[in-house]
Amino acid sequence: MPQAGQAAWRAADLRTSDWMIPVGAEDLAELEQALTALGGRAPQSAAEAPLPHLGAVLRGAATRLDTGRGFVLLRGLTLERLGEALAEPLLAALGAHLGRPLPGPGGAVQRQASAAGGALRWRFHADAADIVALLVLRQPPDVDPAMLVAAATVHNEMMKRDRAALELLYRPMPHATPTGTVIDLPVFSTASGAFVGRYARDSIDAAQRVPETPRLTGPQMQALDLLDSLCAEPGLALRMDVRPGDVLLFNPLQVWKRRAESLAESMAESLPPDPVPPTPEAAGGSEVAAVAEPPPATPPPPATGPAKREALRLLLLTESSRALPEGLLALVGAPDSPDAIMVGG
Repeated sequence: MPQAGQAAWRAADLRTSDWMIPVGAEDLAELEQALTALGGRAPQSAAEAPLPHLGAVLRGAATRLDTGRGFVLLRGLTLERLGEALAEPLLAALGAHLGRPLPGPGGAVQRQASAAGGALRWRFHADAADIVALLVLRQPPDVDPAMLVAAATVHNEMMKRDRAALELLYRPMPHATPTGTVIDLPVFSTASGAFVGRYARDSIDAAQRVPETPRLTGPQMQALDLLDSLCAEPGLALRMDVRPGDVLLFNPLQVWKRRAESLAESMAESLPPDPVPPTPEAAGGSEVAAVAEPPPATPPPPATGPAKREALRLLLLTESSRALPEGLLALVGAPDSPDAIMVGG
């Protein structure tokens, strides 16, 4: 049945005030005080980074991620004032008031940059988490804006165009996990009575490079290609001109973010399978716009490469998590514990 409510939004119907939350001077002062008390380290809990006013703003944002449009943008955090050295503990402090961080290589906060140039293929992508928090560090003016699309709206458009293809996306498909195993998960499902959409084409493609994985059928491939094309249709996806200091919060089970795959990454899909499939979440949220390199001098200068967006990413689980289809926990890579089975939002 069609999905309804605020989560089924179209970019053409939104105003900036629908998704932007200004961060005021009082909020910034609270954050500075908390970071100073922490001495440059990341807090382990919300109690270690008290934010009396901003914490309430974050709790309101979390509600909008769970039951509203699924995303917000916090604007007003000036990295020039706080200093980039505090960017990681800053994001961790905000995250402590939103949920429990998921571990990653080198820590929970991950530094990301856009792809390294060349031909690009754009795809929308969802991480295995309840909340994705992105703190923008650099945003060159010639780099494409961030783009988000509502999973519920894409679902409804597919229902209008091809119900048989939509039905295939409710059935499990092989997905590669960070550990190299393959599990079966649907793109669309329900959890605790709520609609869930989690699309990770890179994870599906990686599973197909594992020899023992059953091959996707022609209709399944066509359904995935239709999904890709619908995500890119004009009027559906929201273009967001982000700035350094902006914090984008979104629920990846309701809202998908666009990422760029480089030509080398695309060509790798046609090569023989790797001994261990690549981590499906490793490149989420990366985008690029190529710029010309300077003319060579004598002696030649080091290559400068294209302009890049740089950001910090934090994946979070929340208390409002809903039990999702069996196997999603493996994509998160979280430990097997009684409270870890609740992954979703």
